[in-house]
Amino acid sequence: MTGTDTAVLREMRWWDIDSVLELERDLFPEDAWSRGMFWSELAHSRGPGATRRYVVAEEGDRIVGYAGLAAAGVDAEGDGGPVADVQTIAVTRDHWGTGLGTRLLTELLRAATTFECAEVMLECRVDNVRAQKLYERFGFEIIGVRRGYYQPGNVDALVMRLTDPSTTVNPAHPVTGQGNGVQGTEIHG
Repeated sequence: MTGTDTAVLREMRWWDIDSVLELERDLFPEDAWSRGMFWSELAHSRGPGATRRYVVAEEGDRIVGYAGLAAAGVDAEGDGGPVADVQTIAVTRDHWGTGLGTRLLTELLRAATTFECAEVMLECRVDNVRAQKLYERFGFEIIGVRRGYYQPGNVDALVMRLTDPSTTVNPAHPVTGQGNGVQGTEIHG
C-alpha cells in the first residue's frame, strides 16, 4: 500500500521547494503558489520564534504530499491562544484515498497544539468535496464563504474552523479503520 505505510513525513526544507512546486502546479494549475511564497513560509518555520510548520511526505526519493500551517494572533473572541491557519495540503493523485491527507492534517493539528492555538482555520474550494469531507471528519465546521477567493478562476472558498485542536481525534480511516489521538509534538528548530 502507498501513502499510509511507506510515505515518511518530515520537515520541509528549502531543497524540497522544486519538487513541491511541481506537485503544486500539477494539482493547482490556476492558483499555484510561487517559489517565493514557499521560501517566505519556510523562513518562519525554524528556531525559537517559529510561527509555521511545513512538512513533506516522501516515498523513496519522491515527494508525494506536503502541508503547511501558520500560527498568529488570538482567537475570534480574543480570550484564547493564537489562531492557526492551514495554508496548504496536497497529495499526489496516485495517493488519493490512501490516508496520506489524514496523516498530513494530523501533523498540522499537532503543530497547532504545540503552538497552543485555540482554533484552526482554513479555506477550501467549494468544488473540492474530497478535502471538505476530510476536514469535516476532523470536526471542522463551515462558518462562512469567501466569494471569488481563488483566482483567476473566481472560485468561492468555504471558510472552516476547528475549535480546540488539542482535543481533536484523528478519525478512523475509511479503509484501514485505524485512528489515533492528536497529541502535541515539538517543532524542530
